[in-house]
Amino acid sequence: MTTFNHAKSKINGVGLGLKRELIPQIQAAFGEESIANINFLEIAPENWINAGGKAAKQLDWFVERYPIVCHGLCLSLGGLSPLNVGFVKQVKNFLHQYQIPIYTEHLSYSTDGYKGKQGYLYDLLPIPFTEEAVHYVAQRIRQTQDILGQQIGIENASFYVAAPVSEMSELTFLKAVLDEADCLLHLDINNIYVNSVNFNFNPHEFLRGIPGERIIYSHVAGHYQQTPNLLIDTHGENIIDPVWALLEESYQLFGTFPTLLERDTNIPPLKILMSEINKIAQLQLNQSNQQIS
Repeated sequence: MTTFNHAKSKINGVGLGLKRELIPQIQAAFGEESIANINFLEIAPENWINAGGKAAKQLDWFVERYPIVCHGLCLSLGGLSPLNVGFVKQVKNFLHQYQIPIYTEHLSYSTDGYKGKQGYLYDLLPIPFTEEAVHYVAQRIRQTQDILGQQIGIENASFYVAAPVSEMSELTFLKAVLDEADCLLHLDINNIYVNSVNFNFNPHEFLRGIPGERIIYSHVAGHYQQTPNLLIDTHGENIIDPVWALLEESYQLFGTFPTLLERDTNIPPLKILMSEINKIAQLQLNQSNQQIS
């Protein structure tokens, strides 16, 4: 049996995705009170593995100053092609090289496996909510964890089309995978809300069904409203009030856990992003004060 490296206590507070546009701004403001609420940073390992030159120097700079977590994009846990073991080993070496304690991925697939060949689809597609898929995905997660020697976190994904063969709800599927794989949960608050609108369910009931003991950290983000009944998870807009309310409720239910602001498109200057970073920090402080009182 693999002895896992448990990493749930290695980060705290509020995080921010480290996008190229933000690198010089964070470096210039480092040590200033204005960005004091940035407690950790998130990177996609695919963008940094084997980086050299200027990129490697930038990563070294941030690793020396901030806790770093890795959130992957292409593991394709639900894909038909065999698990990309070579890539997982690269991730393992990368985590070890930079002493990064946390690696998470999406509960989705991003490869087509056509005629035995692995082609990347450059999107995160939903896995059918079936018993067979639970066993299949959990086995791939366990295989990943065995190679890495640590638990990973899986993120509840946003999606726009429900597979007609699904046999259970998204929440039931998510919990079954977490239990069978014995992995951690990378809780995406915005994705709960997006899916609740797209598929007409109560996001608060969904949240209350989450196994809070498995949360490693969370994402919160904005989205694009294409129609009243269709939200697109762009990470390119400001966070809206219903998502803020879900985040606050999640702290009330499960206690304060590390929370990262995702902003992947329409990225404003850092000083504007800090308003949302500071609001997350304030919600965490409010909950901590309530627990003390």
